[in-house]
Amino acid sequence: MSITMDTTLASLVTNKRRVSALKSLGIITVGDALTYYPFRVTEPVPLRAIREAAPGQQMAFAAVIRDMRVVPMNARRGYRLEATVDDADFARSRRVPGSTARLTFFSYRKSYVDWVSMRLRAGTSVVVSGMPSEYMGQLQFTHPEILTVAPGSAGAGAGLEGYARDAASGNGAFAGSTDPYASVQSAYPPAAAASSGAALKYDADTVQEALTRVCRPRPVYHASSRISSEHIHETILGLLWMMGARTSSTPDGQLAGAGSAGIVAPTTDTIAVQNGEEKSGTTAESGAEALSQSIPDVLPESVRKAKNLMHRAEAFLSIHDPASTTRFKEAIETLRYEEAFVSQTSLLKARSHAHKSAAHSCPLVTDSLRDQFIASLPFSLTAGQQQVIHDIAADLAHDWPMQRLLQGEVGSGKTVVALAAMLQAVDAGYQAVLVAPTQVLAEQHAETIGRMVEQLKPAIPVTLLTGGMKLAARRKALAAASSGEPGIIVATHAAFSKTFQAPHLALVVIDEQHRFGVEQRESLNAKTDDGTTPHLLVMTATPIPRTAAMTWFGDLDISWLTELPGGRKPIRTVVVNEADAATMGRMFAHIRARVDAGERAYIVCPRIDADDEGNEGGSGVSAAAGSARGRAAASGSSARTAAGGRATRAAADAIGIDDPYETFDENGETVARPPLHAVAEIADRLQKLPQFQGIRFATLTGRDKDDVKTQVMADFAGGETPILVSTTVIEVGVDVKQASCIVIFDADRYGLSQLHQLRGRVGRGGTNSWAFLISRAEPGSPAEQRLEVIHHSLDGAEIAQADLEFRGAGDVLGDAQSGGKSSLKLLRVVKDADMIADARTRAGQLLAADPELAGEVQLAGAVLDFTRGNETFLTSS
Repeated sequence: MSITMDTTLASLVTNKRRVSALKSLGIITVGDALTYYPFRVTEPVPLRAIREAAPGQQMAFAAVIRDMRVVPMNARRGYRLEATVDDADFARSRRVPGSTARLTFFSYRKSYVDWVSMRLRAGTSVVVSGMPSEYMGQLQFTHPEILTVAPGSAGAGAGLEGYARDAASGNGAFAGSTDPYASVQSAYPPAAAASSGAALKYDADTVQEALTRVCRPRPVYHASSRISSEHIHETILGLLWMMGARTSSTPDGQLAGAGSAGIVAPTTDTIAVQNGEEKSGTTAESGAEALSQSIPDVLPESVRKAKNLMHRAEAFLSIHDPASTTRFKEAIETLRYEEAFVSQTSLLKARSHAHKSAAHSCPLVTDSLRDQFIASLPFSLTAGQQQVIHDIAADLAHDWPMQRLLQGEVGSGKTVVALAAMLQAVDAGYQAVLVAPTQVLAEQHAETIGRMVEQLKPAIPVTLLTGGMKLAARRKALAAASSGEPGIIVATHAAFSKTFQAPHLALVVIDEQHRFGVEQRESLNAKTDDGTTPHLLVMTATPIPRTAAMTWFGDLDISWLTELPGGRKPIRTVVVNEADAATMGRMFAHIRARVDAGERAYIVCPRIDADDEGNEGGSGVSAAAGSARGRAAASGSSARTAAGGRATRAAADAIGIDDPYETFDENGETVARPPLHAVAEIADRLQKLPQFQGIRFATLTGRDKDDVKTQVMADFAGGETPILVSTTVIEVGVDVKQASCIVIFDADRYGLSQLHQLRGRVGRGGTNSWAFLISRAEPGSPAEQRLEVIHHSLDGAEIAQADLEFRGAGDVLGDAQSGGKSSLKLLRVVKDADMIADARTRAGQLLAADPELAGEVQLAGAVLDFTRGNETFLTSS
């Protein structure tokens, strides 16, 4: 059976529970497993004789079993196994006296105790790795890692003098391979030990080989309650073995030759297929060749040599079976550069492809609608708005499609810029479509645009098209669009339906692109009758650092609006510890005072009700980008549930937090956290408080129908229900000028950019405004540090930069980067800016010589995979 990166684990791994556990982490194929990178590697385990042991400090030594006994635990169910070991030969090699220690194992399973008893028979040579402690005056190792050494090939002290010299000189790295199967045999006893009469299978042929294995650095993976880091490591090494790896990586960059420890073949209890069973003539070189054939290099050979990088196969081996921490870091750098090169090649190809497409030219005309509109505005445009409008006008005049990203803070005037562009397209005799992520926002845009263009001559038709419209109105809107008459169409997802046709479409404006999948965006290209590609203007209020924008949106021209209109007062941000009842009471009293003054207040919760952790539509936040990847995956790579378990990305979107932060223990296990607050729960609690007696509350969630959402927002804006308890459905586009207060529960679990977006819902009418961030973060914790950033800053770019550094590029830039099928797992936007610039330069040189990558088949495939796996990446926020 030929194993490739696309081979599914279900066809290779016999343990179906393990297959299911790995799938929950987004690990479905061999490629998923090899790119599930450890978050750290342990330091090499030092060699120490028993007399040199220090309680609480990891160590390894060779010894001989002197005696062993099994003691039933009468007071508790189960057994205790104790073995005494003597390290006389090993200690002599280190020039210290020998001594003894006790190895202790506990288990409820008699089969496990019998299996360990058989391995630790008196006279057996073993290598022990563990943490020493003291019990009843004797040194003890509880559940240490044990490797048994085959008898006759070497004594317990053989070959140890060299190790003693290495230890004395400070060398702590060993070029062998850990045996992950030895460390987890409690769960998977080898078939050879299935019965007492079976021949015992030893873990190593020599003491030197066993010491090499236990002393080398070990990768530690983000794990879960269903699968441990050790079992993840075991599976990955088993896959590498099946793909041809027989020996471990070494510090000089070659696959290790004779004399070094090899990767142990997985037992058939774990792996169903053992591809390419070793034959008598198998060498390290043939193993290296087999692995490189199974894992071909993606980077061009010239680039790899110029940057002095590893072969891709060697990099994977050095990450999952590192000879040293230095070698591990070098391998990470190799694959990090690979990500940079593939992503930049993809972006440059996308930009080149766009310029080859045809588009309708929309040059400015004399006394244009655009100029009439600008002259009719009751305020002067900022310098930034004027510049962006000028740049867009030049783009629209070309006969190839514009692709521009317009980024601006909430309230910076993006709608005015977009309307000026649409009027230029209408003036040229074409149609323009503005796509909004929600019906509420679409209706607001249609009303605002209609009011702004009503005085223009000739009259400009403005058509509203939403999924929630009544059938007659919807048919009328569809007919207006299909007529091809020049005008402006404001739509929601309905613009992506098959029934929507706009034969003379020249410009598409997408507001908050990260709410839409690439298939939806691309479907608009098929709406024209003449095969042209519409010009594209993507708007976002999600702050993106300039370094990130230049890196990730390299196929787009980028414009920034940084000036805010006059009259806006800064929002006062207050972080409140939820346990501080006195401060919470004062906050609620303040909100009541603002409501009594005729103002409004938002209360934001991550969930709809207490049992909706995995329910669909919990926040109204679209999971389109996540589902477009085909397989929702782990962010770390998995989105997680509120209680610390793992869930799909769609489930996280349903909860309403853009990408929940997590904490992990030193073994990569997720740490459970308190459940998130829910809309139904908080609305019920607040209405019972004395501060809110006589005040009407409303609730708004993603589950509500569009007509309900519209009515709720109308009642809120009109003051009938001055307090709105909602999920993050209000994050984008909701514009109620009387809103002066927003309370965000579980603020420590949100991304900073999302908090900044939510905070922008208040203070839009020029009144004083407040944002209260309710937190349960521990003092001094990273979560508290994150909230301090948004507490002290109103600068979106500064906040996005901090978010980027706290979370990594993926989580800030949209769903396609948050893990799973995303090809980007190692690249860091800020820290790797120089690397990305270098990759972009080299990618440009390569494409100039070979535009279709005909000579780089593997790179071409990786670019295609990247584009498919990161579709919103190219034009998302």
